Amino acid sequence: MERKISPLAKLFLLLIFFILYAPIFFLVFYSFNSGGTMYNFEGFTLDWYRELFQDTRLLIIVLNTLVIALLSALISTIIGVLGALSIYQVKKRRAKNTILSLNNVLIVSPDVIIGASFLILFTMVGIKLGFYSVLLSHIAFSIPIVVLMVLPKLMEMSPTLIDAARDLGASSFNVLTKVILPFITPGIFAGFFMALTYSLDDFAVTFFVTGNGFSTLSVEIYSLARRGISLNINALSTLLFLFTILLVVIYYFITQRNKAQVGGIRK
Repeated sequence: MERKISPLAKLFLLLIFFILYAPIFFLVFYSFNSGGTMYNFEGFTLDWYRELFQDTRLLIIVLNTLVIALLSALISTIIGVLGALSIYQVKKRRAKNTILSLNNVLIVSPDVIIGASFLILFTMVGIKLGFYSVLLSHIAFSIPIVVLMVLPKLMEMSPTLIDAARDLGASSFNVLTKVILPFITPGIFAGFFMALTYSLDDFAVTFFVTGNGFSTLSVEIYSLARRGISLNINALSTLLFLFTILLVVIYYFITQRNKAQVGGIRK
């Protein structure tokens, strides 16, 4: 029997959502303020958005951010899937737990420590701070996320599927492409979108490893905010928020489609 949610629990849930989303909607609301401040709403305007799209430098930074996010998400997804498959093949429990612990270090470690570590590493190796240093650091902290998204799907998969495929004469490559990868596809998409959002949102690590002449949106918004309140920040943040919602909606439809396909196969 389904348990009914008490009115008090519903009220508490609404309060939590209000606390989380009220500042965002406040920011979005004042991005249309013609007064230029976040105190008195004088009238509706799109001037801040027009000014935003006329800023060539900022558009280049947006492009840099998207390229870094997409490349790092794609590369980290490929490496993360291979890593999850390798961890799945480990038979000894102690060895598997040790590898998983090492994998989780970048997730539980403070971003400041990770950023400083990458800065020292790139300086020692001689990699110039800029596009490649940001890309490599984003790939590095996204790989553990992908592994954690893919590995549970591998654990859910019954070993009999692989045994049945091999009994039918499937090669190792066919087992991987025809059995394993289709089964873990939801985990792969989840890892990709998580890596993408982490890359788009990251500030602390990027702040350490970015160089002169290259910047991302998170670092740029921080720089703009330090100069003073400007509704350009509101407009830019609103567009980022809408883009994030779009990613969530796309991920939702992809997962629903995969669930329907799996349900059809099981029937």
